[in-house]
Amino acid sequence: MNSNSYGKYLGITSFGESHGPVIGVVIEDVKPGIKFPMEEIQKELDARKPGNKEFSSSRKEEDKIVILSGVFNGITTGMPICLIVNNKDIRTKDYDDLKNLFRPGHADFTYFKKFKIYDYRGGGRASGRETIARVAASGLVNDLLKDINIRLYPVQIGKFIVKSIDFSFKNDLSWYDQNNYKELLSYLTDIQKKGDSVGGTVEVKIENLPEGLGDPVFEKLDANLAKAILSIGAVKGIEFGNGFGFAGLTGSEANDQMNKKGFLSNRCGGILGGISTGQKLTFRFVVKPTPSINIPQKTITRENKEIIFKSGGRHDTCIIPRILPVAKSMIKLVLADALNHQKLIAGKKLDLSDYREAINKIDEDILTGLVRRKEISKLIGQYKKEHNLQIEDKKREKELLKNLIKKAQIWNIDKNLVEKIWLTIISESKKNQ
Repeated sequence: MNSNSYGKYLGITSFGESHGPVIGVVIEDVKPGIKFPMEEIQKELDARKPGNKEFSSSRKEEDKIVILSGVFNGITTGMPICLIVNNKDIRTKDYDDLKNLFRPGHADFTYFKKFKIYDYRGGGRASGRETIARVAASGLVNDLLKDINIRLYPVQIGKFIVKSIDFSFKNDLSWYDQNNYKELLSYLTDIQKKGDSVGGTVEVKIENLPEGLGDPVFEKLDANLAKAILSIGAVKGIEFGNGFGFAGLTGSEANDQMNKKGFLSNRCGGILGGISTGQKLTFRFVVKPTPSINIPQKTITRENKEIIFKSGGRHDTCIIPRILPVAKSMIKLVLADALNHQKLIAGKKLDLSDYREAINKIDEDILTGLVRRKEISKLIGQYKKEHNLQIEDKKREKELLKNLIKKAQIWNIDKNLVEKIWLTIISESKKNQ
């Protein structure tokens, strides 16, 4: 499973670790002739980077984009775009004492149990610096999203909850309740002095979203948004519309009734059956406190020895201000996929680039399927050898081919072509066994 790749119509693959040489992303399926939005992407990266906001990590990184391929004279060429950001303010010594222990709240334990090795320097691949790739890639879909407005802001930080919102009130925390802002700053300063951290809740509102985005059953818009948001390391929960509040409502209270002018309410958050209604799309997600804190905690070593551990290094007292551009980037990537797919199925006028883009993604899906089949074929071969089973099963092969030919006839595909492809696949599979 290629878990470091994302997207169907704009394919991205991210790479790099917190204290490695670079963090980077490869972006495929970008149309040629597009002006590369360097300034827009850099602005979003500046909002995400450490050291430029109150109560964020003191790590100082420029996070300046370096383009390695796919852009010529500021214009996309249609070739894969590779972007990197250099890691400069690296203090690996801060993590030398972590080689043989698992930090509470981090991915050290699970990475080690899965891979038998992990990069302990700042979290390695599990670090928040990985999100640079997401933010950089999302800048390439701005033209596609056009008039869609995405707004994110915290409605809770630690014990403080927003009671009134004034978007004209600007500050580093993106906190729009000026009535309790000074008290919030004092609270966070106290948390910081104690070496502790806090989490919070972020609200998202998406306006001017067309109806019809999302697909049943496993490609629902809310399901894809949920996966994208939950893929951000610090996020631990999400709710759409009234969310968990639905548990206390009756059906008559929960339903969004309609008249000829449209919906009378929006308790479901602008999504029904996994498909956008055209209303404002709303959801909230919860962010856990930064697990790196300068307070003694119990943990264990690789040898299962119990110890008391206190984190060193540079950490965020509150990660929420830096997570906002990351969450926005994931929302943009999800919506870009949904818009591209809807354009294909809605019968709208497409140009040659649109058709080629769709074909390219289908070809990639075919190759991905073949790679997975090859891996499974190897496992089947090993299993048969270990259990002294017959490698070939002619009867099963004939039955499978018969079923495929039936389906080919239903789908109006040349049965001879299907048979030729199938025999080729079987032949390759036997080589692996």
